[in-house]
Amino acid sequence: MTDAAQDRRTGDADGDAVHQRRTGDADRGTVHDRLTGDAVRVRGIGAGDWDAVVALERAAYAPLGLSEGRAALQSRAAASPETCFVLDAGGRTAGYVLALPYPPLACPDLGRAEEAAADPAGNLHLHDLVIAPDLRRRGLAQHLLRRLAGTARDRGDERISLVAVGGSDRWWSARGFTPHPEVVPAGPYGADAVYMSRPVPAPREVS
Repeated sequence: MTDAAQDRRTGDADGDAVHQRRTGDADRGTVHDRLTGDAVRVRGIGAGDWDAVVALERAAYAPLGLSEGRAALQSRAAASPETCFVLDAGGRTAGYVLALPYPPLACPDLGRAEEAAADPAGNLHLHDLVIAPDLRRRGLAQHLLRRLAGTARDRGDERISLVAVGGSDRWWSARGFTPHPEVVPAGPYGADAVYMSRPVPAPREVS
């Protein structure tokens, strides 16, 4: 899902100020928030991160009736740990992204935990992207998106897909994602859910 700050579901991941990313080694290490100077780091999800991830997910999706809960979230990450990340900013966990290989034109069932993901490269599904409410509109989501795009390139993926919820499809359209009206997301994504995808962006193309 993807609701931009909410993503999976995929929505307004970070408002509209998401263009401060860098490429290359900077994506793999620590950079600094251009507004506050705070250190910003994207890294893999560790066992100690789940309380923060679950709290962020609940705050983003419970009001929409889309919260999955700890077990389902952990199952998504366990299916493809190398494509799931947290973002640290200002000394705390400020956001996360969960993505996993998934067949094109298909998406996870929100009512079920994930089984082992198929590993072959091809389509990487951006299931969830959340930024803490008080840190949105600072471009932080872009750090996660750029890291995810680099990971997709390294894997040899051709496309990135997502399900936009909460009216966020316009935000994602502006970032190169196109809708697939023939796909109706299964499960409780909501009546306004839109399945979307785009080619894996080239370096420096994410904005």
